[in-house]
Amino acid sequence: MTSRHHDDGSAPSPRGGPLAGAFQIYAPSTVYAIGLGAMMPAVATAALDFGAAPALAAAVVVLIGVGGLLMNGPAALLVSRVGERRTIIASAFLGAAAALLAWGTTSRWHEAAGLPQQWGLPLLLAGVFMVGAAGSGFNLARQSYLAAAVPVTHRARAMSLLGGTIRIGTLVGPFLGAGLQSWMGLPGAFAAAAVAMAVGVGMSFFIEELEEEQALDTQGIPLPAETLRHMAATHVKLLSTVGLCVMTLSATRVCRAAVVPLWAAHLGIDPATTSLIFGLSALVDVLMFYPSGWLMDRFGRRAVAVPCLGVMAVGFALIPLSDSFVTLLCASLLVGLGNGFGSGIVMTLGADYSPAHGRAQFLGIWRIVSDTGMVTGPLLLSAVTGVVGLAGGILALAGLAAAGSVGFRVLLPGGPGSVYRPQGGTESRRRA
Repeated sequence: MTSRHHDDGSAPSPRGGPLAGAFQIYAPSTVYAIGLGAMMPAVATAALDFGAAPALAAAVVVLIGVGGLLMNGPAALLVSRVGERRTIIASAFLGAAAALLAWGTTSRWHEAAGLPQQWGLPLLLAGVFMVGAAGSGFNLARQSYLAAAVPVTHRARAMSLLGGTIRIGTLVGPFLGAGLQSWMGLPGAFAAAAVAMAVGVGMSFFIEELEEEQALDTQGIPLPAETLRHMAATHVKLLSTVGLCVMTLSATRVCRAAVVPLWAAHLGIDPATTSLIFGLSALVDVLMFYPSGWLMDRFGRRAVAVPCLGVMAVGFALIPLSDSFVTLLCASLLVGLGNGFGSGIVMTLGADYSPAHGRAQFLGIWRIVSDTGMVTGPLLLSAVTGVVGLAGGILALAGLAAAGSVGFRVLLPGGPGSVYRPQGGTESRRRA
């Protein structure tokens, strides 16, 4: 049974060193992320196959973010009641079931079962939404687990490695999905997702549970469970300052997936070359995830958060100035470098600021803030582009990233270690 460390990282390391409690999280996280990466490129195509209009098909992908946003609160309550391990298992199972539903729908199993053909699109939408809902519990529970199981001296590396598993899935998953599609057609992408996520479920059973200890006040009286509303009210200043910077980071990150292809199309670059540009940018992103965590642990969170958004701001600002494959590639590589530089920063900050008592509830709110940026970012890009054109929309993103960088510079303390340094506080659960 794995236990919790002191917030100051002073607890003795378990067998294998400070990150030993983290490694059991990475295997199921990686295969689950590969499954998600396998199905994502096929979602819009599947919606078109069921007769959805192009605008609706493009919006279907947003359902994953909406599902995660709506389920962050319930996921936090589930973690606080049944623990991280059980929440990870249940969430992974829901994700696998959702991918199986999408696989069956695209394979027309519902028609073979006698259901009307027009049920196809609603069933697909339900599966996509469920994947987002499952991801909420899966991600929150993993973050909460690492925040407690890894000492603060290695927390950023642990979170960056977790972010790295997601990036690996984004790179590897589409190739797996494409391979099965060449054999099975469109349903192959969802078959790959269902199988990979099912493997993730099995791996999750090998995660050791964190020992639960009752949180006590200064007089030894058990503390009542925290509510989401009380946690939000207690941290309203933090959420409206640092949380706003986190929203800008999330909004900027999610928009880069649209900006590069849109500007490439504006320049007349063919889709295959556009994919090459995006792939090289993603490769730079992936290569940065461990250096990012090491830098955060060694020099502090501000040393990574500020240049992360700053470099992305420069990259976005250069995209409207690019007029060829080479110049667009250079700008895209800068965006990828900046994004990779901040791998794990949102999860690390959430873990730093989260209290020992009510950690799951706080992280649920933290994820709501982050996911709000992911949902509103594309809407902002669309709105500004509609008014002043694509170049103006991209420059607005650059300005948003620059503002977030300045905000992090002002709000985050310098120096290594957690951004929140309690005086003598410890975790409420200890190693068995």
